[in-house]
Amino acid sequence: MTGGRPEILVGLPPILDAGVETLILGSFPSPASLAAQEYYAHRQNQFWRLVGALFGEPLADLDYVEKQRCLLRHRVGVWDVYRCCLRQGALDSAIQKPESNDFSSLKRVAPQLQRISFNGKTSGLFERWFCQQGYVTRVLPSSSPAYTLAFERKLETWRAAWLSQSVER
Repeated sequence: MTGGRPEILVGLPPILDAGVETLILGSFPSPASLAAQEYYAHRQNQFWRLVGALFGEPLADLDYVEKQRCLLRHRVGVWDVYRCCLRQGALDSAIQKPESNDFSSLKRVAPQLQRISFNGKTSGLFERWFCQQGYVTRVLPSSSPAYTLAFERKLETWRAAWLSQSVER
């Protein structure tokens, strides 16, 4: 807060290149992620464990640069649906006055992109728009610690989505 008014928080740039075939979209970075300038930096967020299990690689143990390289090697990108917002704390329910990222350049920047996976229901609100753009979409259980579904159940759903996407290739 500055002068009694909440500050506008600005998200992170995408992890994306021309080879990305699948994009995982979250809602907006947590305060821990914004402070570290890293996606999913909160130690209790299960994102890196989930994706690491899908890849068969110990992503959670790697430094952030290696995590990004590993994602891109597997043709996976990461971004958020919101570019900026007002928010106190880390919960999606606290997001106010969000402004969406500009996804209009995705087909040019990531011409191989075919699939969008949404990390939770808040980002999943964008599913219809991405379907209309011709992408295959899937809303996954959130990797956030606020979503209390057991890790094994989250992994089961993420893995089923991943396997079905592999078959679609």
